[in-house]
Amino acid sequence: MDQHIELTEIYDPSTGEGKFSNPEFTLEGESRAHVDPVDLETLWINTGSLCNLSCENCYIESTPTNDRLAFISEGEVRTLLDEISSEGFPTTEIAFTGGEPFLNEELVPILRACLQQGFTVLVLTNAMKTMMKHSEELLELSQNYSDSLKIRVSLDHYTEELHAKERGDRSWKPAMKGLSWLSENELSFSVAGRTYWGESEEDMRSGYKALFKAESINLDAANLTELILFPEMDMSLDVPEITTSCWGILNKRPEDLMCSNSRMVVKRKEDAKVSVMACTLLPYDQRFNLGKPLKKSWKTVSLNHPHCAKFCVLGGGSCTA
Repeated sequence: MDQHIELTEIYDPSTGEGKFSNPEFTLEGESRAHVDPVDLETLWINTGSLCNLSCENCYIESTPTNDRLAFISEGEVRTLLDEISSEGFPTTEIAFTGGEPFLNEELVPILRACLQQGFTVLVLTNAMKTMMKHSEELLELSQNYSDSLKIRVSLDHYTEELHAKERGDRSWKPAMKGLSWLSENELSFSVAGRTYWGESEEDMRSGYKALFKAESINLDAANLTELILFPEMDMSLDVPEITTSCWGILNKRPEDLMCSNSRMVVKRKEDAKVSVMACTLLPYDQRFNLGKPLKKSWKTVSLNHPHCAKFCVLGGGSCTA
């Protein structure tokens, strides 16, 4: 059973001590698990860390004032698309996360550029007023590119009370309005919830099913791609380190993890150029900064972060699910 302990006891990269600090070995001296790159199927792009909300457990610590990650520009994205083409990466999907992506004023031109080049596009959003300001443009993109544009809406729980506990008292109604608009206009969309609440997956899917029915939202809560339930990433929990022997014990394959088939691009406020990170969950940890060109980033990744264990290996989570 997970046990709450002080974070520095399990993870303190600044000292090089504790669990998850050594990229090659666990604290007990066992060989740490690694993931080799296979194919760059999905390129994630962080549009900037600013958000219209201040969620209680945001892994990226996004707020209306956190600008540690700058807004990425259309020109920078086009350069990335050119590199995908010139290097022959088999990338089929460009995915956008934040912060709240729709706060980036260049997002719609960026989406159009990706769609024009034949990529499937996924946008993670809270579907509130920031998205709705672009409703006409989203309709146009959806009509021109059919199901190639996909919207994933964060709805942490199927009740207003618990969703608002995470996202704030005035977050529920605008999110439901955005979801209803997506459904009424037949855009391709899904919902992402969280397994933070101590409920079984069956109970959570049942709760979302009732909500979708009551609000006439055209989603199937039993469909794993229409309702995605993510494991929680609580950094205060003690989680086991993943060793090379864990693959067989857990019946897991390294090639099934996100870092075998995706990378995330970020632009730090203080940097002139973008950087490529190993994972969407680790935008700030410099140990997972793999360099600037995509080609240089295509290297083996050590699973020496609690998120690697809790979310990806043990939780079975994948942002591209």
